[in-house]
Amino acid sequence: MFWLQPLIAAFTGWFTTWIAIKMLFHPRKPIRFMGITLQGIFPKRQNQVADKIGNMVAMELIHFDDIASRINDPEELQKLTPVIEKHLDDFLKVKLKEKLPVIAMFVTGSTLDKIKEGMLEEINILLPDLISRYTDSLSQKIDIKKMVTQKVANFSSDKLEQILESVMKKEFAFLEIIGGVLGFIIGLIQMGLSVLGH
Repeated sequence: MFWLQPLIAAFTGWFTTWIAIKMLFHPRKPIRFMGITLQGIFPKRQNQVADKIGNMVAMELIHFDDIASRINDPEELQKLTPVIEKHLDDFLKVKLKEKLPVIAMFVTGSTLDKIKEGMLEEINILLPDLISRYTDSLSQKIDIKKMVTQKVANFSSDKLEQILESVMKKEFAFLEIIGGVLGFIIGLIQMGLSVLGH
């Protein structure tokens, strides 16, 4: 039994670490035991965790200004030109005849091309300003911190546990191994002290 001391200590170290990790998430709901309220750290602090994550995402990871600048990027806006041009072609060559048949009779192909060219120029002038105004208006309505905070706060405890375990599975396993190794070392020290004491 004396020589089993390091193994027992190793098991104890591993088991207590495993329990500590489990207690991050369990029990999900508060349990009263001998005057003490037990609840997993994440279920108990979910709102505070959600607020911290929301704040971190809004301050460090995603800024609406970054999104707006990408939307307003001239190269990105230029990608809309073929779609706009196709729509103008469809309007001038098909829908104009349906909506204004008399005018369509007197408008020739070259005139249609000039009208389309003029409309494209005006749209290219208008579009950046229009998009900029739209993103400015949108930035007043979208609160990234609030959105992320609400999402995390509304996660079920099961979902939160799945997410954190999927991200930190290796770290949790490593902690359990470290707990066992430290327990084994402490067991060896205790055994050595016992030998020296005799």
